[in-house]
Amino acid sequence: MAAATAAVVAVMTAGALAPHAATAAPKPDNVQQGLNALVRDGQPAALATVRNGAGRTRTYTAGVGDLSTGAKVPRDGQVRIGSNTKTFTAVVVLQLVGEGKVGLDASVDTYLPGLVRGKGIDGREITVRQLLQHTSGIPDYGADVGDEEMLHRYFEPRDLVDLALKHEGEFPPGKKWSYSNTNYVLAGLIVQKVTGRPLAEEVDRRVVKRIGLRHTYFPGQGDRTIREAHPKGYHRMKAGEPLRDFTQIDPSAGWAAGQMISTNSDLNRFFGALLGGDLLLREAERAAMRTTVPIGGTQFHYGLGLMKRPLSCGGFYWGHGGDITGYETRGGVTDDGRAASVAVTSIPTEEAGSEGVSRVVDTALCG
Repeated sequence: MAAATAAVVAVMTAGALAPHAATAAPKPDNVQQGLNALVRDGQPAALATVRNGAGRTRTYTAGVGDLSTGAKVPRDGQVRIGSNTKTFTAVVVLQLVGEGKVGLDASVDTYLPGLVRGKGIDGREITVRQLLQHTSGIPDYGADVGDEEMLHRYFEPRDLVDLALKHEGEFPPGKKWSYSNTNYVLAGLIVQKVTGRPLAEEVDRRVVKRIGLRHTYFPGQGDRTIREAHPKGYHRMKAGEPLRDFTQIDPSAGWAAGQMISTNSDLNRFFGALLGGDLLLREAERAAMRTTVPIGGTQFHYGLGLMKRPLSCGGFYWGHGGDITGYETRGGVTDDGRAASVAVTSIPTEEAGSEGVSRVVDTALCG
């Protein structure tokens, strides 16, 4: 639902118009208030799509879609979804597991022989399951990719792996949990090795088209644009510096871990289809995906490309979330069919900002 508009109430008495008409402005609901607060706290724009248990959907916007022109935020506009891409990649891997082409407890070396070698890192000792659950101990390459590089530089997936393998392994496989984009780049390489097809094509064929996601795609090599109506994405290089336009970037540094573009409504549809039926995964693979380990120091749990988060009203929801220069997305679905996705057009520079986005998701699912 867009921002609430004023409703004029004509008060009639004894067949005559009252001395004056009373104008009542409906109070924005809690989701709209939450988005408004995000904008007051510095976000250029905020967008949300919420579906209740009965299937009724509302869309919301706040802020401006373009700081230079003041253009409106497009309703349900496309955004870069960052690490929500990991869930799409995990679904494809688990489909291959269901087809008997990949083993969750097979080693990475089974599919990528000799590729994963480094100090304290050995692909013969790391399983596919550990990649998808971030328990491999393989370090993240993220700190080695600068924000400026994402404006112009194209990365091959193996370039990203090479960056990670310059670092020492974080811990023996299976002993801890630590988030690493490298895990999902390797998962994407496994998909390509097993299927003989580009990851983008497999995601499109096996997920996007199968469940009718009309506004979701995996950008091709060199595609720095966002195809459909979208709010511009912005970024601060450092706290206190002005926002810069980072809408057009080369998202290849994310690849299987963070390259995709979608809308809030498509993300709701995706997570709903994933958790609510067998269009994407059989029950056995869905159960494996929902088998979680705790994320240390939080109330969250991580499955295979899927996060479980508690709700303030009781229960929990399943989703992922993603950050990529210019955009942050949070959201997920409950087991009874409620869904909410929220996007903002810059990555908050402080933890409190990210918590604010998650609070709007909580508000939407608990409302």
